Parts: sequence; C-alpha cells; structure tokens
Amino acid sequence: MENMKLKSYDEVAEILQGCDNVTILTHKSPDGDCIGAGMGLCLYLRSQGKHANVVNSDGFPARYDFMIGDYQPEAFDEKFVISVDISDTSLLGDELMGYADKIDLCIDHHGSNRFFAKKSYVDASASAACLIIFELLEHMGAEITLPMATNLYTGLATDTGCFKFQNTTPSAHIAAAKLMEMGVDFEHINRKMFDIKSRSRIMAEQKLISDMRFFEDGSIGFMTVTNQIVSEFLIDRAELDAFAQIPLTIEGVRFGYTLKQQEDKPQLFKVSLRTTDADAAAICGEFGGGGHLRAAGCTIEGKAREVLAKLLEVTRKYL
Repeated sequence: MENMKLKSYDEVAEILQGCDNVTILTHKSPDGDCIGAGMGLCLYLRSQGKHANVVNSDGFPARYDFMIGDYQPEAFDEKFVISVDISDTSLLGDELMGYADKIDLCIDHHGSNRFFAKKSYVDASASAACLIIFELLEHMGAEITLPMATNLYTGLATDTGCFKFQNTTPSAHIAAAKLMEMGVDFEHINRKMFDIKSRSRIMAEQKLISDMRFFEDGSIGFMTVTNQIVSEFLIDRAELDAFAQIPLTIEGVRFGYTLKQQEDKPQLFKVSLRTTDADAAAICGEFGGGGHLRAAGCTIEGKAREVLAKLLEVTRKYL
C-alpha cells in the first residue's frame, strides 16, 4: 500500500477525473457530514457520466431523507473505493470492514486520521468533510446542482453545530453563503436538524439530564444513555448523536461526556466528549479514539460505572 499523503486539490482532482465505478464509503452511525460529503461527491461523479454509489454499515437514517432524495444505487463492477469523513477503519462498521485494506482514496478532516488508504487528502483545519468536497468541486470548476448543494450545506451546518462550534472558520461561513446563493433551503435544513425533536426524545432528555453526574466542582459532566432508556422512551437511535451536546450546555461544565451503550454489545460504550478549553482528541486518544480539538470520541468496554471511572481518571490530568 502506498499510503501517499496528497497535498493539493489538483492531486485529488486528477484522481477523480481518472476513476470510475466508484464505491464511496461513509462511517457507521452516519451523520450529516459523512452523508453530505458522500452524496455530494457521488452526485458530482454521476454528473460526469461516471458510475458511483454511497454505502455505509447502518443505512441512511430517516431524518436525512431530504438529503438522499431520489438517489438509487447503481449496478456496476467496482473499480475504485473512496472513504469520506472516516479517520480510522474501525469506523467502517461490521458491514464494510471488508474494505479496510481496499480503500484507494481517503478524504477527511480529522487530525487523528490514521492514513489507512493508498492515498489520503486530510485537512484537519477544515470545519467539515463537506467543506473539503465543496472547495474541491469549486476548484475543479464543477457545476454544483441544488441536490449537491443541499447535501454539502447540511454537512457543514451539522458538523459546526449550526456554525456555533469552535471548528467554525471564516471558510465555513463563506462556503455556506455561496451554497445559500445556490438556492439551498437553509431555514428548513436548520430547523429540521437543530430545532425539531420527537416527543420521545424530549422525554428521554428530561430523564437523562435529571440523572447526570458531576465531578470536580461541576467541571466534568457525565450523561449515560443505556439500552433500557432507549427502549423505555422508544428513542430512534439515529437521534442519539445529538445528545452529545447536552452536558456542555450546563453552566460550569468544561468536559461534557455522553456514554451510549451499544445495542448489540451491552458491555461496550460509545463515548462522545465535548470540551470548552481542553484537547478532546488527546483525551479520547488515550482510549484509542480521536476526533477534533473540542469534539472527539472513543469506545470503551466495561460496565457504565467502570467506563466512567476510567474517563474520570484520565480527565483529571487535563483539568
């Protein structure tokens, strides 16, 4: 495997122009950014007369139906594989793990990227994978259609928390403005992504917030989403990623943890960390995870109290 690190959009453009019959991989538990980047790239390749599909291990959650539109997978003999918004092959999920050593090109924005692909373009300063795809297409002089723009805007908005997170850059705002000029219904997208919640989710949030635990004078907050809570409140698991922001909304919390028990592996917890002034990626990196400066994640095996204790021990070093 070459493991070549690409340095420019010209290099990526040359690869895209020369490939066909492309499978685009997105990460498990797909979010707006990986779907938006995958769909945006797929629609571009198809507009160039190429064959391309977007796949992931878990399917596309219903809340992102407006991004998928009338997309249908094509039948072709796969010749090239691209991953988007994936920093580590462990994020492929069980259904796509067979691709772990077959990825030709990785396009990502995580500083913790492990450079597993034959060729990788990683820009850790980019607010979202969708920002990279947008700037790449713009650099190539591509015509960005409304469906492409809708996907790219959604990914950009969701990965920046509607342009509130620390990773929001001037480039993100500029890209958003250009996408809005293309006719993107930003009001509908932002209301759907950030304002509308199911009744079951609201009830679950009330329960989870009341059960939150705090340490170190309230600077560390833990919220634990168990399988029992998911079942009791009939929560759509696609909504769980949004819970990661809740602990940090509590005044005084600098380290906000959300622990999510895995449905098929009760002894495994997916951990999401949000911070105000500490390196979230470094903390999660101590458990084999990664991410961004203020938002990162990892998985830890054990009972909930054991996972909490492990995280607490490490977090105290960063106070």
